[in-house]
Amino acid sequence: MSEKIALVTGAGSGIGRAAALALSGIGFTVVVCGRRVAPLEETAAAIAARGGKALAAVCDVGKPDDVAALFERIRSEWGRLDFLFNNAGMGGAPALLEDLPFETWQSVVAVNLTGVFLCTQAAFRLMKSQSPGGGRIVNNGSISAHTPRPNSIAYTSTKHAVTGITKAAALDGRKYDIAVGQIDIGNAESQMADKMKKGVPQPDGSVRPEATMPLDHVGQAIITMANLPLATNILFMTIKATAMPFEGRG
Repeated sequence: MSEKIALVTGAGSGIGRAAALALSGIGFTVVVCGRRVAPLEETAAAIAARGGKALAAVCDVGKPDDVAALFERIRSEWGRLDFLFNNAGMGGAPALLEDLPFETWQSVVAVNLTGVFLCTQAAFRLMKSQSPGGGRIVNNGSISAHTPRPNSIAYTSTKHAVTGITKAAALDGRKYDIAVGQIDIGNAESQMADKMKKGVPQPDGSVRPEATMPLDHVGQAIITMANLPLATNILFMTIKATAMPFEGRG
């Protein structure tokens, strides 16, 4: 193949942008998608400035019609997809479990869980029919796929559910030469993690700052997964700031 195609969801900033830049750096043409056009165009411009190729595509991954249109665009433009990073996600403001509005629950589930399912399903349909067949999917699980933070019932539930999608898709993808894995990221220096340096609630009720790690370290981890032959899979990778409270969280 003369061209490898990658899709990164939630690519307008943070981890998604870092992943898109890293994938472009190893030769992928990258489709960057998200709900806001301006940040996507900034990501695409950053890729182009480094000599890479990118396409910005507005898409709400929680909406079936949006996802279908996105994948039809990829199919018609290139006829294939080699790598999907299911990165799009939202946390929602911390809230007591008993006070969480149902609408907030629905919004988080739509992006973090339904979006991962819809994009994985569409990728399966394309990857199994393309020639040569197969491809790789990596889901962004988060440290919260293992251990929750206080007052995070919606985010934690969806990230635990992403682990279920990863395991089921990894099993179901074998027959199509589709490798599915998950990266669980802790305290990368994205906009979402800025608050970590100032101090965040701990399970004992205190508020303390937490260590963070550079975003490009996450990009390097994504490259490690993307560079493997399809006969080999990293099913789960955890990458975190060394000193963040994970091993001892709780």
